[in-house]
Amino acid sequence: MASSTKLVLISTLAVLLLLPSPGYSVFITKGPVTHHGGPLLKGDVNLAILWYGNVGRVQQSVIRKFIGSLSKCNPNLEPQVSTWWNMVESYQSAGRRQHEGEADLKKPSPAPIRVRIVNQAVDRSYSLGKTITPDLIPGLVKKATEGASPSTVAVIFTARDVSVQTLCTGKCSDHGSVGKGRSSQLYVMVGNPMDECPQDCAWPFYKSVQRPITFPMVPPNGDVGADAMVISFAQALAGLVTNPYHNGYFLQGYRHQIEAATACPTMFGSGSFPGYTGKMRVDPKTGGCFNAHGPAGEKFLLPALWDPAASSCWTLI
Repeated sequence: MASSTKLVLISTLAVLLLLPSPGYSVFITKGPVTHHGGPLLKGDVNLAILWYGNVGRVQQSVIRKFIGSLSKCNPNLEPQVSTWWNMVESYQSAGRRQHEGEADLKKPSPAPIRVRIVNQAVDRSYSLGKTITPDLIPGLVKKATEGASPSTVAVIFTARDVSVQTLCTGKCSDHGSVGKGRSSQLYVMVGNPMDECPQDCAWPFYKSVQRPITFPMVPPNGDVGADAMVISFAQALAGLVTNPYHNGYFLQGYRHQIEAATACPTMFGSGSFPGYTGKMRVDPKTGGCFNAHGPAGEKFLLPALWDPAASSCWTLI
């Protein structure tokens, strides 16, 4: 829970206000993330995962556990991954409020969005090489979804020795679609940052000159690559659901679309601002830093989300 103390920091980069409301930090940007009329994903979101290259067992296990935590609730553990996912689900009703007015506030809560893994494939032979360019993405999507329904979302996780050309240039994961019209296939691409851009995409578990902290934080699952990819995947998944065809929720005017999670960069807890994670919890046994529990006590660090109802960045703690 956030402290009742109010603090205002003014710099040439941003104005930050820590509010007494739990879990909120307001990062003043050039505008809010708003709905542009396009569809959102609802109901079941089925994932077909491709582990491209020698993705370690620990990394695969941590990512699968995170996915399994999205829709499962354990009332004895707080904060929870499912609470973070509830904020993503709230975009459904936020869209109705924006288009139909405040009377829509009386409507029922948004329906659950159930995320599950329906297919997994492994390509340890690096069949498309170790440098992934945009023209190779359709081939990876095909490998991930072979034999699956066209509505299945392809999710590609790469090994640390694979370079993804579209990543590490202002974003650590991506989502999009291949094909056109009804035959288009949604996908998510998540790179392993450890060999290419750990300062940008493995922060705060890796020291960065651009985002100075006194020392890197201990990853909650003991694997920098695994816990960094959870953060990147969570960002892309939130964007996929709220902006699947790049005409849903986003903020205009930037090189890359600013979406539900990327609107609040490097923010993980109340009191956060660029270069400082904000309030964290620490596992007394491992020293790992986290802000969310899975249903069986798993621990993860999840990014802040833009709250469309409050028009501010929201964190779990």
